[in-house]
Amino acid sequence: MQRQRAIIRTIGVATAVALAATACGPQKTESAGSSSAAPSSPTAGATPEASPTADNKPGEASPSASASASASPSASPSPSVKQIMANGDESEQVRELQARLKQLKLMTVAPTGFYGSKTTAAVKSFQSKNGLDATGGVDDKTWKKIQSSSKKPSADELRPPTTNEVAAPDPRCMTGRVMCISKESRTLAWMIDGKVVSTMDVRFGSENTPTREGVFNVGWKAKDWTSTIYHTPMPYAMFFSGGQAVHYSADFAARGYNGASHGCVNVRDKGKLSKLFDDVQVGDKVVIYW
Repeated sequence: MQRQRAIIRTIGVATAVALAATACGPQKTESAGSSSAAPSSPTAGATPEASPTADNKPGEASPSASASASASPSASPSPSVKQIMANGDESEQVRELQARLKQLKLMTVAPTGFYGSKTTAAVKSFQSKNGLDATGGVDDKTWKKIQSSSKKPSADELRPPTTNEVAAPDPRCMTGRVMCISKESRTLAWMIDGKVVSTMDVRFGSENTPTREGVFNVGWKAKDWTSTIYHTPMPYAMFFSGGQAVHYSADFAARGYNGASHGCVNVRDKGKLSKLFDDVQVGDKVVIYW
């Protein structure tokens, strides 16, 4: 019995040391994978961010650097119709699709490269208006029709410098004081009792260091924190899950979505985040969702 207790104590100490060694910092390459969650949640740390996540859906492959013509077989409504793009996919081709749908005024959010519910709804709408099967997935016939109805998107249309449109709040954001964070629209909405007080663009971790999804609470705040692992500044950090935090990122401000965090929720508007930091209290809710 005494030997068992000694082993348990040893494991506990080792775990505590591992948890305390986490921190957040910018990645050098664009986040891979879908904006959504990671396949598995990294170990939470006691200090700033440990588990980065990208703009990826958990368990999904990272987006291809070039347009992908492959589709998710399970998303096909019928085995006889090959899907080029479908719900759950992420690629540069999806980004082009979204930009074209925005030209056609069927989407209002900026292209993200991830094929989610908004893209599915926009495709269905296009198909219905053009006498196509309204599956919500893009087959060859639908893609050719979209291409002929729109023009090749410019670089600014594919990656607009403007602020993203805020997604519809998750139901869990409708009560209390909440940082409501959508991975699909890449936005953070500060909400109080169901009303949006302020909004800002955000980005997430990479495929290998995903941002966790779910409901959390702000555990502690640090106005001038520096990552203990990556040694990068994390101003206005608000920690919500171990080492993961909402914080300002100079890298995000400079490179936009060409980079990614190591799991934290990056904000590029320092002025807006400064005000949010003053408003948010320890214990306030954080909801991260698709």
